[in-house]
Amino acid sequence: MIPFSILDLSPIIEGSSAAESFRNTLDIAQHGERWGYQRYWMAEHHGMPGIASAATSILIAHVAAGTTTIRVGAGGIMLPNHSPLVIAEQFGTLESLYPGRIDLGLGRAPGSDQTTARALRRNLSSDANEFPRDVLELMDYFSAEPRQPVQAVPGKGVDIPIWILGSSLFGAQLAAALGLPYAFASHFAPQQMMHAIQLYRDTFKPSAQLDKPYVMLGFNVFAADTDDEAQFLATSWQQSFVNLRSGRPSRLPPPLRHYLEQLGPSAQDLLQHVLSCSAIGAPDTVAGQLKAFIDKTGADELMITSNMFDHAARLRSYEITAQVRGTL
Repeated sequence: MIPFSILDLSPIIEGSSAAESFRNTLDIAQHGERWGYQRYWMAEHHGMPGIASAATSILIAHVAAGTTTIRVGAGGIMLPNHSPLVIAEQFGTLESLYPGRIDLGLGRAPGSDQTTARALRRNLSSDANEFPRDVLELMDYFSAEPRQPVQAVPGKGVDIPIWILGSSLFGAQLAAALGLPYAFASHFAPQQMMHAIQLYRDTFKPSAQLDKPYVMLGFNVFAADTDDEAQFLATSWQQSFVNLRSGRPSRLPPPLRHYLEQLGPSAQDLLQHVLSCSAIGAPDTVAGQLKAFIDKTGADELMITSNMFDHAARLRSYEITAQVRGTL
């Protein structure tokens, strides 16, 4: 029985606010802890009207303060937006406050458009080696004897698991070369999933952090008491995804009956592709789809995301997912 974890972007629904999203985030984390989820991750996105997790390290602190055992972390921090020293200090602080519970996942995408990325850091680099250099610099700040002329305080000597995130072969190669666990964003970009998994496993080099490959895969679950209800609830995320890919990012809209039938062929093809890493339905339906995905990929862990408009329905989806995990 592999671990299940939760990925939460603190979605802002239509007619609501970021403050309400943060209350919901903590509520889901507290329930997830009781239901046996392994970790609770939040992701850095900027300039998105429907995502409230931009200040990711602050939100991690909020969740960690309101829970006791579940691991809390970033899935991920988009390192090109930041100085590695600043991230070392932030996560050194988090680990000092909540020892043994903090994860740090790192991605090389800006988590935004190019205009927003410039506003965040203002010195965008086209050098493909910049991200690996930044990762190594960040890891060095956490070491017991850093080589950097400046020390991360807090940060030096702390034990924080570092993950490499990705949706292409680049992240797989880097994670394997550094001997780090690898999280693939199959929940929204499944195109190269199987190739990336194989490349990572075939080229993995053991490290002080990890002695063998460890693959976490993103997976969408929209679970409810009936298949029909689950299909209906999933349309909020489907609308949001189509809006985003159409250049019209939005707050998470309410579910819409017969939404898929209203779409043109290109939008339907888009959703059909991304839904290849999703389970939608009643408990038995979801259990079958989860088992098929795990058997196909050999995943070591699943990172479950369930963006629904109604908070109670979202909680129920995570509860059902936790319950069916024991049957897989």
